[in-house]
Amino acid sequence: MLNHHLKWWLITYDQGLDAYAAKKLTLNDCFDRYISQKYNLKETTKANYMYMYNRFVRPTFGKRKIAEIRYSDVKEFYFSVLKDGIKANTLENIHTVVHPALQLAVRDGLIVNNPSDSAMTEIKRSKLWDAPKRRALTIPQQKAFMNYLESDREYEGWLPIITVLLGTGMRIGECIAIRWEDLDFENRMISVNHNLSDRPDSKGVCAKHIQTPKTEAGTRTIPMIQEVFEAFLTEYEIQKCLGFCEEEIDGYSGFVFTTAYHTVYSAAAVNNAIHRATKAYNDKEEKEAKKDGREPLLLPDFSAHHLRHTFCTRLCENETNLKVIMDIMGHADISTTMDIYAECTKEKKKEGKGQILRPTPNTAPLICGACYNTQPEDLLTMA
Repeated sequence: MLNHHLKWWLITYDQGLDAYAAKKLTLNDCFDRYISQKYNLKETTKANYMYMYNRFVRPTFGKRKIAEIRYSDVKEFYFSVLKDGIKANTLENIHTVVHPALQLAVRDGLIVNNPSDSAMTEIKRSKLWDAPKRRALTIPQQKAFMNYLESDREYEGWLPIITVLLGTGMRIGECIAIRWEDLDFENRMISVNHNLSDRPDSKGVCAKHIQTPKTEAGTRTIPMIQEVFEAFLTEYEIQKCLGFCEEEIDGYSGFVFTTAYHTVYSAAAVNNAIHRATKAYNDKEEKEAKKDGREPLLLPDFSAHHLRHTFCTRLCENETNLKVIMDIMGHADISTTMDIYAECTKEKKKEGKGQILRPTPNTAPLICGACYNTQPEDLLTMA
């Protein structure tokens, strides 16, 4: 044992490492130092990092001394997270805070290598990895959902905001933060220049905050197709009777979408409404299909972000210019656009094989990708 420790001290001394500090400091210490120096992070992003770390890392793995953490230890911790039923995308977020904390220890001369390097690569190859693949709604699913909202008294009030989400591809935080002054009805354009966040802070307390986009690509203008234009007008007429939004957040006011209490919607409220409406639709569809003796057209459980993905998919189906798609979606990285475009192209090829033998009527797109230079096709309904 003595020889082992002596060898370790000699190696660290030879490589110029601070052996004493490495033996003393924990991963928690490294993360706290790392996050305290991230002055370039937006407050909401910083709060998200701290929330993820404090919940999943600090109480357990975070107490480990950094000098004693090995590559296999990191893998074991990550595997334990998956075995506990934590979703794959959450583990990726955990890695996002663990890896830079250990990298700071490398740069500070406390350890030689980052033990979390390539850990996620191996985790993703394992049988435990089951990352959910976000799927766009199909055209029939999209049509069925919108028709249901329009015809159901309980959920028809959600039709305007869901129409805007589906017809613009805005992120949920961007959509609920839209103000009347951001809408140019004369030129039918929407200015996206801020978003609303209501995620928990470092103490786990939720509060609404307005922030500017993380990247320049997030600041953009989006054309209003006819359905979106009409949805805004409908919302305006409703609020003329029931009252406009009275809430002010960080100096911003005049928000378009408002609750019955004249406050701004939260992302959770919109997503909960989508989940409830989807379940209600499926229950009704199953009963009607059984009565009619046909297969039901069921909807998957989806969120507002799936509506953004659906919009992007419809756009990719009809627009070949990736730069146009990237600008409309506000993607900071062209690879994000390319991934969706490639997936869409793959699906269209599958459909094309079947249509060679069995051509189907009414296959016109719900959105014209070039609709920003020409007259848009009907996005939300199909004759």
